[in-house]
Amino acid sequence: MFSEDVMSSLIRFTPTPQLDALIDLALAEDIGCGDATGDALIPLGTTARMEFVAREPLVLCGQPVVERVMHRYGPLSLRITWTMSEGESVPAGCRIGMMEGLLSEMLLLERTLLNFMQRLSGVATLTRQFADRLSGTPARLVDTRKTLPGYRALDKYATRVGGASNHRSGLDGGILIKDNHLRAAGGVAAAIERARRMASHALRIEVEVEDLDGLQAAVDSGADVIMLDNFTPHQIRDALAIVDGNALIEASGGIGLENIRDYALTGVDLIAVGALTHSARAVDIAAEIFEG
Repeated sequence: MFSEDVMSSLIRFTPTPQLDALIDLALAEDIGCGDATGDALIPLGTTARMEFVAREPLVLCGQPVVERVMHRYGPLSLRITWTMSEGESVPAGCRIGMMEGLLSEMLLLERTLLNFMQRLSGVATLTRQFADRLSGTPARLVDTRKTLPGYRALDKYATRVGGASNHRSGLDGGILIKDNHLRAAGGVAAAIERARRMASHALRIEVEVEDLDGLQAAVDSGADVIMLDNFTPHQIRDALAIVDGNALIEASGGIGLENIRDYALTGVDLIAVGALTHSARAVDIAAEIFEG
């Protein structure tokens, strides 16, 4: 589905202080004062290799996070070699990568490495399933802010690896006027007018509507993006005729693997799916130890 050029842009990963803080927290909660079991059972200097193996079909995601965890822990004897690429579809039973070095260090980091990689690969795998259903349509799959608290940057990185585009990452990323805002502001027209007057000129204004009357008000008021909340594919076709290209149209609500293609075939611009992150399960990746 993806060319190498497309994949190289999807898998860009930039460590940030926020991500480093999350990694440090993950290491601290698992290691505590040290590995009591490893300290008791593993002789000093014992070397080994650890192989990461996919126990089910998956889209691999998390390689740069694994490497960043190793970096944040500090000087290590460990060397890691990847046999599959970030974003690649991996069959069950396939070796993903191999780590070599001191066994005590492998066992110290094993669970933290797997937790990150299994979670992110799970998000990427589910996202790819949705993205594949949009093949041949103009619709773009976008994620939401329904992410694991503290993991948003990583969850959104994983959706990109899976083939989605990122919606705003936080409340400061754009104006999105939803039902509660509309009630407070006095309706669609009033909310958009005030947002135009008060917000930064650099931010797009998106408004959520629940019916065609709200849609018409959004079009008349010059919304940049209109989110159609819980519209059926038939209703979306009617909405597109009204908008007539004067705003981007986003479908949201009630969209799953079983019906996303029906929405994509309407000609809608964007399809938002919260399940990419709020319903993704961790995939099964094994870490198998072999004597060095």
